[in-house]
Amino acid sequence: MTVPVWVAIAVAVLAAVALVDRFFTPTLRWWFRRRANRAIDELNQRLQLKIPPFKLARRSQLIEQLMFDPEVLKAVEDEAKERGEPKSVAHARARRYAKEIVPAFSAYTYFRVGTALARRLSNALYRVRIGAFDEASLAKVPDDASVVFVINHRSNMDYVLVTYLVSQSSALSYAVGEWARVWALQSLIRAMGGYFVRRDSSNPLYRKVLARYVHMATASGVAQAVFPEGGLTRDGALRPPKLGILSYIFSGFDPKGGRDVVFVPVGLNYDRVLEDRIQVAAVATPQGERPRFKFNPVVLAGFLSRSLWQRLRGRWYRYGYACVSFGKPISLREYVRDRAVDFRTLDAERRFGETDRLGQYLMQAVGRVVPALPVSLVATVLLAAGERGLTSLELKGAVFALMSRLQQDGAHVHIPRQDQEYALEVGLRLLVLRHLVVAEGGSFRSNPAEVALLRYYANAISHLVGDRRIEPQPAAAIGLSR
Repeated sequence: MTVPVWVAIAVAVLAAVALVDRFFTPTLRWWFRRRANRAIDELNQRLQLKIPPFKLARRSQLIEQLMFDPEVLKAVEDEAKERGEPKSVAHARARRYAKEIVPAFSAYTYFRVGTALARRLSNALYRVRIGAFDEASLAKVPDDASVVFVINHRSNMDYVLVTYLVSQSSALSYAVGEWARVWALQSLIRAMGGYFVRRDSSNPLYRKVLARYVHMATASGVAQAVFPEGGLTRDGALRPPKLGILSYIFSGFDPKGGRDVVFVPVGLNYDRVLEDRIQVAAVATPQGERPRFKFNPVVLAGFLSRSLWQRLRGRWYRYGYACVSFGKPISLREYVRDRAVDFRTLDAERRFGETDRLGQYLMQAVGRVVPALPVSLVATVLLAAGERGLTSLELKGAVFALMSRLQQDGAHVHIPRQDQEYALEVGLRLLVLRHLVVAEGGSFRSNPAEVALLRYYANAISHLVGDRRIEPQPAAAIGLSR
């Protein structure tokens, strides 16, 4: 029997596809999985916080586990009744929410791609430093504890910077806003273990699906990073905590369970924040609308092109220092024991009150470890001086006095090269280059047109300075007289 050539070719192609699908693909999948498991075992030997099996599970399995959670099923039933729709429709909607939230963690992407990019980008933009670091207390955190890094939110660089600095100890899972849901970027974030959150959603079903995922991750020992402020600071000062993600972590905690939840306060500060002018402009809007960040590849390409051109011309300068401090860990088990509370048994009113109390407590712990950097110190002193300028000696005296006062209060003051004069020089140079400070006739004063931006940087440490007055010190009083 003869057949046309094209039929023979088609049959041969289909046979080859079947052979690959039935024989080669399973073999390759087994080989890659074996190598991946071996690599993960090696990673867990050097990581202080191990990667739990939950984080390594297939995304489809996590989605199914979430969809058949009893509380999610109850929320599906309630929404179907409220909307008067078939339960299957509400269930399909919940599945869409689960697919939107659940990440697809890849250890290779996280440690070989993500952290490498984070390291390069962080060091290209800033002089990265670690500030306060209570190593002894951090070493006492139980190996099986669910560790939650609680971080102040100054810039979208926070994700990058913390990922880089913590990569030698753990693989973090972040809650990321909708601004990052763009092609390619969202795939990278999912592979890095991040999950997307609709921060303004009030839909009960969505919030239940999100709450149960966070509970499952916490109960399974996934290391997480949380920004309790809920968004970027607009005026530079610490914002009151929003209780969404934190309440999901607290609410299902079993004080007598086998796994503790340990919060690690993390304080961030920058000599220059990439989004500073956007945030300051948002404060000035009449309604104070929340700024919306959208990833724009054109803007990114323009920024990279300008930076490359400046580097080629020898005019590229990094944006000063970026400093991260780690505070003393806070055990949730010890906290609820001291407060004699169990979040699972509290009525709604008291649960909200206790959650707010714990949120404020964590935010205060974060505030205490925010490092004071050169730009924030100089900005604080010049704003206190008002419209009148300060001579070089007056500025030096006031900045040195502020450094001393903050150190006496237990704050971490980052002094580059352990040289106070160099720290002053760095902060002043950055402010003058950006025209936030005017130098004229041997004195320095704040630029009236840039007071809002100067205040933005001073507010980074305003909670450390408090209401105390800052006065220029006589030169002789600080040993600066010639």
